[in-house]
Amino acid sequence: MKAYDSDLLRQVVRNRYAETAKGSSCGCRPGPSMSCCGASQNGVDAVNRLMGYSGEELGGVIEGANLGLGCGNPTAVGKLKPGETVLDLGSGGGFDCFLAARKVGDKGRVIGVNRPPR
Repeated sequence: MKAYDSDLLRQVVRNRYAETAKGSSCGCRPGPSMSCCGASQNGVDAVNRLMGYSGEELGGVIEGANLGLGCGNPTAVGKLKPGETVLDLGSGGGFDCFLAARKVGDKGRVIGVNRPPR
């Protein structure tokens, strides 16, 4: 996993959650390493690269699963092994679930739980 500026990452995540809660399509703000507003998927990918996701991970999941609202890359630090069971709380579109499923394989299980919108 790449090193990243945790304060910048924290602020990007806060901004994206706040703008999403307000119904805006763009939650990030121009910063020292990116400007993603107005660049839909490229912006989401830029934020996810900041969080340590690889290009292979970003391009290898079902379209629409990557909402760009994560706060890190748990599959990079989790050291998942084949056959394990993973529980992803707050799974959103299931982006990390899809990545975890690859790592735990056919004998493993991935359970994604997300509260429906009110």
